[in-house]
Parts: sequence; structure tokens; C-alpha cells
Amino acid sequence: MFHAASSPGQNRSPLPPAQSPAPGVPSPRKPAEQSGKPGKQRDAFFDNAKYLAIVLVAMGHVWEPLKGDSRIVEAAYTVVYSFHMPAFIIISGFFSRSFDMRPDRLKRLITGVVVPYVVFETGYSLFKRVVDHAPDHDISLLDPWFLTWFLCALLIWRLTTPIWKLVRHPLPIALGIAMLASVASSIGDDLDLQRVLQFLPYFVLGLCMKAEHFHMVRRRSVRILSVPVFAAALAVGWWAVPHMTTAWFYHRDSAQELGAPWWTGPIMVLAMFGCSLLLTACFFAWVPRRNMWFTSLGAGTLYGYLLHGFLIKAGDYRGWFDHPALHRPLGEIALTVVAAVGVTLLCTSPVRRVFRFAMEPKMEWAFKQDAAELARARAKAERREREKVSA
Repeated sequence: MFHAASSPGQNRSPLPPAQSPAPGVPSPRKPAEQSGKPGKQRDAFFDNAKYLAIVLVAMGHVWEPLKGDSRIVEAAYTVVYSFHMPAFIIISGFFSRSFDMRPDRLKRLITGVVVPYVVFETGYSLFKRVVDHAPDHDISLLDPWFLTWFLCALLIWRLTTPIWKLVRHPLPIALGIAMLASVASSIGDDLDLQRVLQFLPYFVLGLCMKAEHFHMVRRRSVRILSVPVFAAALAVGWWAVPHMTTAWFYHRDSAQELGAPWWTGPIMVLAMFGCSLLLTACFFAWVPRRNMWFTSLGAGTLYGYLLHGFLIKAGDYRGWFDHPALHRPLGEIALTVVAAVGVTLLCTSPVRRVFRFAMEPKMEWAFKQDAAELARARAKAERREREKVSA
């Protein structure tokens, strides 16, 4: 996929004529001519997938304090945790394919990943100090706490993107690194490197994917087959409750730290990678590809991801999840609905406007003016003026 281009010469064959994409093939952006609007339009499939994945993340977090009392909840928790973050990471990798060290992209990486990491890592720590009455809780930017590990991981993955685009076999290399990490108990907690390395193959897979691959899993036959696959996954999850710890799905510990022989680490990495891909494909098969009522919320999933953590931790610190009614079937269902509705509201435009200062700050004052970027901006403005005149 990443072979070097052939040397230019006079005998090179002419390029084939441009062809329209196959019907239903998703692309990260649609041309302005098709949308009828200036600029670029987001693809509904990916926004739908991100929204549904973030809802599953919130549901999984409220199931965690309940799963010890319900085998059904723990089975569902196991299945959801086997694919919801892999799906989100694969999409993140897919949209990181064009990342390079160009100044404007580095700026977006700083304002969209580094700054939110610093803000929310500090915010979560202060929140614990105040609400949980833990004045000794340290604020450490080197030890991601709770949900901020994903921002730290995304920063590292994206910075290494040019390397993965350069090497010949990126996915086997990433899998090898994840397997080695699973037996390296000395990695420690700095930057949550254990998670960064064990989840790395999913990001690299996203980098290697094309839009056609998403089209393949959204065929009618795949949607039909995904139903018995999910049913079988729930049955396996039910069986695994007393036989397997769910900590394997967090990818934050080595095999030795989980009390298992070292050689089980690489085996579990490969086994879980296969299971996660299978369930992720089934999940993508059922993601709508048309505009839905929640499609616009897909642009705000990072807001929902980071902000709902305060609600989860507040419930944990204040003992809300200990109420006996929540540990009964109706309580579990009600809490699941509340989690889905809550994270949905946190992805809406009003919430994004309020917290944009922390999630998407402009910070023009912090960066030098790049000559190439200014030239591109002038060329873009001139092109728009010409389009207005011709219209």
C-alpha cells in the first residue's frame, strides 16, 4: 500500500480516466458540487459510527459498577468492551491517513489533542480533590487518568503516522509491538504506554484502510450474518464471566500483572484482535449510511467522551451507583437509558459552544505565521471570489 512511486520517465503509461466511486462507498468528504454547499461536507456514515460508539462507551461506564451483581450485564459489558474502542480507534486511524508534519496539521494536533489533554487531565484531578475529598491526589501530565489516556494515545499514534506510511508491512509490525508490550511488565504507567502499544494495531489498521473496505462490511449479507455473530458473542460473554477477567479488554496491563503466564499475553493480543475486528465489522454493518437525527452529533463525540467522565466520577464518588434499585433489572435499564441520553446531550451544539475554549481553542497568538499557510489562504480566498464572479 505504501510502495514508493515509480521514477518518472517518458515511457510511463498515461493515467486511467477518473471514475465515480461505487454506489454506497463512503468517503471522508463529499465534493461541494454534490452537496450544493460551499466547502466540504462530512460523511454521514462516519459521524453515525462515532456517535453510536460513544454511546456504547457511556453505557459501558455505567455498567461497570453494576456488572458484579448481574451476569447478563457483565456479559453485555464484555461484548461491548471487545469492540467499542477498537471501532473508535480504527476510525481515528482512517482520518489520520493524511497527517504529516505540515505546520497547520501540527497546530491542529496541539489545539485539538494536546490542549484538551492538559485541560482535562488537570480538571479530572481537581474534580477528584474537591468532590471525593482527596487533597493528596496528584496532578500528573505523565500519568493519564481515567479517560485522558485516549488523547495521550492519539497524540503518539498520530505523530508516528509518517513512519507507518513509510514501512512495507505496518500492521504485522504493530501487532508484533502489541504482543511484546503484553509481556513487558516494566513499561509502567508513564503516558499509559501499555494501552498505547496494545491498541496500536487498530490505529494502524485504520491508516491502511480505504473507503471501499467500509463498503464491504455494509452489504446486506454481512448485516444478516452479524446477528448470529453478536448472539454467539453474548453467549461466549455469558460463559466467560466466571472464567475470564474483563481487565484483558482494557489493554492496560501485561499478562504478568493480570496473574497469567507471560506467554498468554501474545496469544490474547492476537485472539482479541481477531474477535474485536469481527465484532467491529458487525457493528459497522449496522451503522446507517444516510443522515439520521443523530448524525450531526458525530462531530462532537470527543466532547461527549471527555465530559461524561465527570458525571461517571461524580456518581462513583457520591455513591449514586450503590442504590439498591439500580442493581435490579429495571434500574439497570433505566441507568443505561440515562447514560445514552446524557452523552447525547453532551455532544450537542450548545455544549460544544460552551466548552470549545478547552476542546478546540484557536490559539493564533501561540503560533508563528506560516508563509505557505498564508499563501494557501490567499489562494483559497481568491478562488472563492472568482467563483462568486462567475456565478
